Amino acid sequence: MFYIFPLVTVFIWSGNAIVNKLSSSVIDPGAISFYRWFFAMLALTPFVLPSVWRMRHVIKPHLSKLAFLALLGMVLNQSLGYFAASTTTATNMALIVSLVPLMSMFLSVPLLAQRLLPMAIVGAVLSLAGLVFMLSHGEISNLADQGISQGDGLLLLAAFVYALYSVLLKRWRMPINNWQSVYVQGLFAVMMLTPMLLSSERIAITGESLPLIMYAALPASVLAPWGWLKGIELLGADRCAMFMNLMPVLTALIASVMLNEQLQAYHYVGGLMVLAGVALAQRKPKPLTTESVATA
Repeated sequence: MFYIFPLVTVFIWSGNAIVNKLSSSVIDPGAISFYRWFFAMLALTPFVLPSVWRMRHVIKPHLSKLAFLALLGMVLNQSLGYFAASTTTATNMALIVSLVPLMSMFLSVPLLAQRLLPMAIVGAVLSLAGLVFMLSHGEISNLADQGISQGDGLLLLAAFVYALYSVLLKRWRMPINNWQSVYVQGLFAVMMLTPMLLSSERIAITGESLPLIMYAALPASVLAPWGWLKGIELLGADRCAMFMNLMPVLTALIASVMLNEQLQAYHYVGGLMVLAGVALAQRKPKPLTTESVATA
């Protein structure tokens, strides 16, 4: 039953790609970006604010780092996703987001002084080839002639930003727990997103936009992170990470039903190459056991 936590989490995040796409027609990206974190912080305040207040003297020296993390993970990454939604598909969103672990590995080399394994390079080449195949719709010459869509370009930038966010979280280890970190980042995000809200045109919360805002704010921003952290606690980070490879598959299935997105051959081929590359890059060599050393 422990596997239910990462599985439900990935399912929620897959649904969030559908929410991104649906929201593009009913509310401005800057508005939903603000409302998402405003309502998420409202929900978390009764549970997290007391501990944050008690730890305020510990948190204060790290405020600049937390503000920068909020800019990356909650402002730029989320906003770019909402802006991209009008010019790409939910399926493309999930496939491009699945590259985040791979980008994180490469950013970990200069930022965390980690060594890049040969399998990671093989996986990167395979994933990049799959991404090019998918974005070119199976005709590589299309990229040279037309380039990629604006939405896909914004998503690639969003994936890079979130990969940088993930690596900096490891580099800047702080003496506070995950919820305290998320809460302080969320407060910074609400402040940073306020100008975007005020400069947007469609800011009214309507009957159409309310369910989308609430899904992004509560299941996607509160329940999913809790489930993911719980899964890591029970199963370990490596096992949970493999569940992320399910997200493009689940998103494509939901999008085909709710958005009538039709999967083409290049989606299957390119998507499989991307996922296979990410899976290869995440493989770690087995440590030598006493028995294997003796046999050698």
